Amino acid sequence: SRIFFQRCFYLFVMLLALIVMAPFLPGTPTGRIVTNLINAFVVVATVAAVGRSMRSFGLVLLLAVPTLGFQWLGISEAEPYWLVRSWAAGALLYTATLVYLLRYVFQRDVMTADKLFGAAAGYLMLAILWGYLYAIIDYLYPRSFLVAGQPAGLEFYDGLYFSMTVLTSTGFGDITPLSRPARAICMVEQVTGALFVAILIARLAGVYPPRQPGAADED
Repeated sequence: SRIFFQRCFYLFVMLLALIVMAPFLPGTPTGRIVTNLINAFVVVATVAAVGRSMRSFGLVLLLAVPTLGFQWLGISEAEPYWLVRSWAAGALLYTATLVYLLRYVFQRDVMTADKLFGAAAGYLMLAILWGYLYAIIDYLYPRSFLVAGQPAGLEFYDGLYFSMTVLTSTGFGDITPLSRPARAICMVEQVTGALFVAILIARLAGVYPPRQPGAADED
């Protein structure tokens, strides 16, 4: 029961809710407001998870305010200008949070349940971070992606879906990067996802050293 009082657990739950629930919400202003509220809870959980010192708390809070503010402006004024700035601020927010989370997870001490949830949250945050990057690339370089066999604009949640398939090496092929910038950050995400899993497994293996010969006989 103590797991549910850990901050990284709540961050993991809110990230999972954002990924699972947001695509089912309609593209109406009401649906966007609900999506923004979910993202606000994610930001709150993020600040709580990494705010283990005043320095980290202040930095993440400083990035969280423009992320939510630009989102509200984008919804109220229906201008992609504000949404792009919200994506950029969100990418910086998730990058800073990932740095603090990974420093916490890979500390040289006992692996706890909170750290495991922190690692799982970090993996989901990688997918969301690259979702922001894909949306920004598509805005800066229009028609950078092939969607369902046709060059088309990439919405944020389409970019999030594509990011998750790239990160997990699923590769359904329904969304394909066309421009060189899109392919470049796609390759970086593929390498990052593979290294993240490999390093995490190595970290877990280091926590539990192999039993010494004869230890079983002593037991």
